[in-house]
Amino acid sequence: MLPLYAKDAVLWGTLSPTIRSDAAAVKAYFVGAFQALPKATVKFGDQVIRVYGNTAVNSGYYTFSYTKDGETKSIPARYSFTYVKDGNDWKIVDHHSSAVPAPPK
Repeated sequence: MLPLYAKDAVLWGTLSPTIRSDAAAVKAYFVGAFQALPKATVKFGDQVIRVYGNTAVNSGYYTFSYTKDGETKSIPARYSFTYVKDGNDWKIVDHHSSAVPAPPK
């Protein structure tokens, strides 16, 4: 995952109570997330991508699926990514993700 992120990227992950603002913290987030959600997969849904020169913004939703104790579970989440072009590559410089809240009762 780390090669997708710029060295100074900021991540506010779906499962994180804190913001991550250096490569070691971003790595620690993903290590913990993959431990918490064994064999996780991600399916992207609708998204809106806008490109402004060497910067791009992607807003949308995705669903995390994982199996724990023999049961498959899902977490629907919404996200926003900001990318900056670095040579021929696009790197994530900002990533925010949060679980989709339950509808109001």
